[in-house]
Amino acid sequence: MTRIAIIAAALLLSSLTSALAQEITAAERTACQVDYDKYCKGTFPGGGRIIRCLAGHYDNLAAGCKKVVDANKK
Repeated sequence: MTRIAIIAAALLLSSLTSALAQEITAAERTACQVDYDKYCKGTFPGGGRIIRCLAGHYDNLAAGCKKVVDANKK
């Protein structure tokens, strides 16, 4: 019984983590690569941290990257 509860909890945590992670497309990544390298290189990916970092530098971002940030804001 305990084993089943542990497995269920692990599956729930896994699905929750996946739901919270923001996935961006290759095109979006390309649009923001230069800005990421300039402003957010040390930011650990996952949980929307990169989008938040880029949003913090919004006024300095390229137009294409601004569109990506706008599209991915919660």
